[in-house]
Amino acid sequence: MAGILIQWYDFICFGIVGIAMFGALYVLCCCKIKQQRYQTLIDDHNIISRHEILLPLQGCDQSSLSPSAVEIGSFSSSCWRGIHPVWLLATRFVSLVVLCIFLTWDVLLYNYSIFVYYTEWTFTLLIVYFAIGTIISAYGCVRYYSNKLAPRPGDTADHEIDNKAKTNKSMFKLQGQYYNEDTVPQRASFWSYVLQISYQTCAGSVILTDIVFWFIILPYSSNSHLQLNLLMGGMHSLNIIFLLIDTCLNTLPLPWSGLAYFVLWSCCYVIFQWLIHACGLIWWPYPFLELSTPWAPLWYFCLAVFHLPCYGIYWLLVAFKNSTFSTLFPQAFVRHSC
Repeated sequence: MAGILIQWYDFICFGIVGIAMFGALYVLCCCKIKQQRYQTLIDDHNIISRHEILLPLQGCDQSSLSPSAVEIGSFSSSCWRGIHPVWLLATRFVSLVVLCIFLTWDVLLYNYSIFVYYTEWTFTLLIVYFAIGTIISAYGCVRYYSNKLAPRPGDTADHEIDNKAKTNKSMFKLQGQYYNEDTVPQRASFWSYVLQISYQTCAGSVILTDIVFWFIILPYSSNSHLQLNLLMGGMHSLNIIFLLIDTCLNTLPLPWSGLAYFVLWSCCYVIFQWLIHACGLIWWPYPFLELSTPWAPLWYFCLAVFHLPCYGIYWLLVAFKNSTFSTLFPQAFVRHSC
């Protein structure tokens, strides 16, 4: 590699990233197989009818389902009963506009070379999330006004089921959603799938970005670009603020399997750094990614392990939201799985 002098310990770094990538892909493949089995079982039993209810199987976490098996209303509606979908649309649109302003400011000030930083990668992904979320929310509002959107889980009281449904009690669990005859919920689209993946990726990467900036880079770095100012402070605070506001309103699940997307995202960034340095780039945006030091394997291992608590912090925030709000506001909050 022309721009990198390879040492023996660098192969350990390559191995750490490679193992992380293949491990993440293995987790996603296992989840995909489970989702296909679940969908096959659903299709075989032809659950949607006048007297039957489409619900997750006992022992199956709905959050582990592919978005293709989830109603599109779940991506455009709020977890709060009585809150109009337009509020989620407005929140996502305002977040999108503000984040775009800050990213444009960043690019105009430092040019496009700023995208060598992980912060800009995550910030751009967050903009993509809010852009897709805004479009899906707008579509959901249109369906809401046209009265074509099926009711969300928890929006209506439990209904009495007949003897046929009772015979399936051991297989299916009633969670409060009733479908009228010939009412089939519309499956989520490809972009809803992208929305959920970007949400789960941002959940970990935003936490990682802000922790590294506020607790590692800012106190110890001498890089003038990374000094605290309105731009840097905004980019490393508004990202988590807007994402948390959206989390308080949306119904998107955050399963532990989403950690795999977060790991893949970071691995792609590290590989990108290797490639541009192989092409001749000399300086590293983050010193702990340098391959020229014998301590590089330790740094890479610590960074790999650090992904777990970063994603775990946001998972705990979502779990806290579900447990606390459902206890304090049982009539207003619709609890969903993490």
